[in-house]
Amino acid sequence: MQHQAHKLTELVKEKKHQNFSTRFIAITSGKGGVGKTTISANLGYVLASSGFKVALFDADIGLANLDVALGVRTEDTILDVLKGSKRLKDIIVNVSENLYLIPGESGEEILKFGDDFILDKFFEEENMFNDFDYVIVDTGAGIGESVQNFLVASDEIIIVTVPEPSAITDAYALIKVMSEKNGKLNLLVNQVRSEKEANSVYKKITTVASKNIENCNINLLGAINRDENIEKSIRKRVLFAKEFPQTLPSSQLNRISTLIVSNMEHNMLLEEEQGFVRFFRKLLGKF
Repeated sequence: MQHQAHKLTELVKEKKHQNFSTRFIAITSGKGGVGKTTISANLGYVLASSGFKVALFDADIGLANLDVALGVRTEDTILDVLKGSKRLKDIIVNVSENLYLIPGESGEEILKFGDDFILDKFFEEENMFNDFDYVIVDTGAGIGESVQNFLVASDEIIIVTVPEPSAITDAYALIKVMSEKNGKLNLLVNQVRSEKEANSVYKKITTVASKNIENCNINLLGAINRDENIEKSIRKRVLFAKEFPQTLPSSQLNRISTLIVSNMEHNMLLEEEQGFVRFFRKLLGKF
């Protein structure tokens, strides 16, 4: 685990010498109950602990609950910003050092704000967030239009599943839909009993995908073992990576975090419009 933490720290130093724009990582799933939000929150903590400045964006429309997972209270949400009643700096919650929460809204009203005037007001504040290294977007589950919108707007997509037939089927359905819009998808298998089980899930999905989906590139990002300490942390509303740093799941998440950063650094492209502006223009159909 110390080796992985050291590699992340080195990547932070490397990033400071580059023209690095805010990168968006969407974490999603085919069905609920697979640990998507838990992984989002803990991944954010691991990256922030390594020195990256990270924002967690609660985009789980219908069930925004990252604040619960993080054990913080929120009053205003991103919807208040889009309505024009609040500024971005007013709604962001500082969770811990380098880690911030952008509270979401339980309702699809957030996607109805395409008015240019409101968007221009929102974009005016973009510069104050240029120093975020990563924004982790915790989406809803399933293949609904709102989920797809967030996925298409993001730079990297991580699909979380578990070794259960229904979860695997739903993960494949999501992969099939998103493969038409994004050439590369990452799979993270949660609640496994062994690495062999994770590889088995990956093989099942890729075997079916290779027969039915053209040009589908699915990368096995890693796996998180089932662990009673994760259940304890959820009940206590604390982060398992913080509360139980020496456990196998924490070590696995550190390794996954390092891979994410390395892959995104390698694949980073120069774009005319970057960060929050790019993300929200794509999200709201303005790009």
